[in-house]
Amino acid sequence: MFALAAGADGSPGAGAEPLLETKNIMRGGEIIIEIRDEAETRRLACDLAMALVLAGSLKTGCMVHLSGDLGSGKSVLARTMIRHLSGDPALEVPSPTFSLVQHYALPDPSLSGGASPLEILHGDLYRIGDPRECLELGLTQTIPGRLCLVEWPENGEGELAEADLAIHLAERGDAGSETRRATLSGTSAIMAAVGRSLAIRSFLDDGWGPDVERRPLQGDASSRAYELARLNGKTRILMNAPRQVEGPPVRDGKSYNRIARRAEDVTAFAGVAAILRRAGLTVPQIHAADIGQGLLLIEHLGTGQITDAERRPIGERYLATVEAIAGFHAGPVETRARLDTGAIHTVPPYDRDAMMIEVELLADWYAPRFKGATLTTGERAEFTSIWDALIATALAGETRLCLRDLHSPNIIWRPERTGTARVGLIDFQDAVIGPAAYDIACLGQDARVDVDAALEQAITDRYCDLRRQTGPFDRAAFERDYAIMAAQRVTKILGIFVRLDEQDGKPAYLEHMPRLHGYLERSFAHPVLKAYRDWYRRVIGTAGA
Repeated sequence: MFALAAGADGSPGAGAEPLLETKNIMRGGEIIIEIRDEAETRRLACDLAMALVLAGSLKTGCMVHLSGDLGSGKSVLARTMIRHLSGDPALEVPSPTFSLVQHYALPDPSLSGGASPLEILHGDLYRIGDPRECLELGLTQTIPGRLCLVEWPENGEGELAEADLAIHLAERGDAGSETRRATLSGTSAIMAAVGRSLAIRSFLDDGWGPDVERRPLQGDASSRAYELARLNGKTRILMNAPRQVEGPPVRDGKSYNRIARRAEDVTAFAGVAAILRRAGLTVPQIHAADIGQGLLLIEHLGTGQITDAERRPIGERYLATVEAIAGFHAGPVETRARLDTGAIHTVPPYDRDAMMIEVELLADWYAPRFKGATLTTGERAEFTSIWDALIATALAGETRLCLRDLHSPNIIWRPERTGTARVGLIDFQDAVIGPAAYDIACLGQDARVDVDAALEQAITDRYCDLRRQTGPFDRAAFERDYAIMAAQRVTKILGIFVRLDEQDGKPAYLEHMPRLHGYLERSFAHPVLKAYRDWYRRVIGTAGA
């Protein structure tokens, strides 16, 4: 474990983040850590590598300076970071003392946010005779997708690119002590990520045990991040979901996330998990939790998917998921769960305001791009009027707890189980009480997978058959609500994907557009959507045209 370092007054300096607790000290923009041996140096290296992933620094490019006397541990730190990012603890990482720079190509898009291959330059400037050699070595600027780890950076002063993260290693100076002190400084974004990574390490130490191996997992479009955590042959999932910072008010003094009923912290995940587990659905057990810090250590349900290697839906698995949800919908609607902390989570309603602000994403982002101009006042008013009527119709029908993102990435196939236990569910923290048809529409029009019309029909048929077996069920009303909620979801996602491209620089989501256009045209066949279909085709055009 990292030893404590004391500030000048024996306590963390002003502005120290509570995330850091007492495991290290933040002072004057620096984090100071005392390291007792080489094993702790390697562990710190892994945590710093994870911090760079958290900060997105591997996508934007990052320069790391490693300074300190001979034998202070710079090479151990650099070598371990490279091996950790490569996922290969045995990777040959020779010292660049004589070559000056060693290059590594690490094709892992989960580390770089899509920049693949990730390039790492490991430089050693101990032997250079002139700082201007940094230009020839490619160390004078940061480049997207490139991480530079440079030892002896002081020898490149004036030419070497400034550090995004600077690490200085020094002996503590106590007689007979081998303890070294690592002083970390850098940009505000990277230092925040370093603090978060060290907090995660402390959480894992306390919640599971020392020396947990951490590996990044590909995330989604949300602010949450995930890690694989391994210890003694066991694997768990670390959910890193700090409480959402309240965004700017967009309506009635409320932020978008509050109006759309998006989870503000991990209390929602824990609460919904308890409700689903009591109903007999398979969800991850929570092994450790720090609600205040937004950290959960949860069960790893497995790697099985409901799609094949080419991302095609496996019909049997989609229908098994329908069976699980139909059984859940046949039971009572539970909306509250008491957590171990004593807190109570109440599942919020998927009300008119939430649905409306979501569909307005099409008006705000998608329509201007594909219409070529912002909507006129009249066009927008008509759009709002149409959706007011559709939402009112859907809310007048059957309502249930909706997981809200019931599609292929969030469904784990567990072939070793039987019945509905084969279906594991994740990523349900945004659950709401809304139209029962919503989750079935998520599955039947999977945004990430091409679900053909025959399988979609099989999904709705299976659901309706199972619901009829357990009591009175109005199929016509379900099909009407299904069409509305399928169109509502696609309308929202079309706007989100354009926003992710234009605002967040994530164009990869646009590849799903043709599929979404096809789904929308499929939904337009239901008479309840006639007014929306007519508006869409008149104002924007045929979906996908």
